[in-house]
Amino acid sequence: MSSTQDWVDAVSQELNVATPVDVAMLLDVARIAAHQVERPAAPLTTYLLGYAVGQGMDPALAMGKITDLAANWPPGGEVAK
Repeated sequence: MSSTQDWVDAVSQELNVATPVDVAMLLDVARIAAHQVERPAAPLTTYLLGYAVGQGMDPALAMGKITDLAANWPPGGEVAK
């Protein structure tokens, strides 16, 4: 078992998180956010993914939405609101 998985298991136990954590998916979404948006977006995006899943969204659906959004994110991040 990797030290990352050990860490995730320990944090999950400490926070009473009974749901298994898909470490590979979280690392993928962090990588996507960091490279397509900017580095500080990585932890924020993983938090928002977890929040959405905690509210009942399917993890694969949430990941797909984030991936699509990041793929279409404009260079420099200037988004018209």
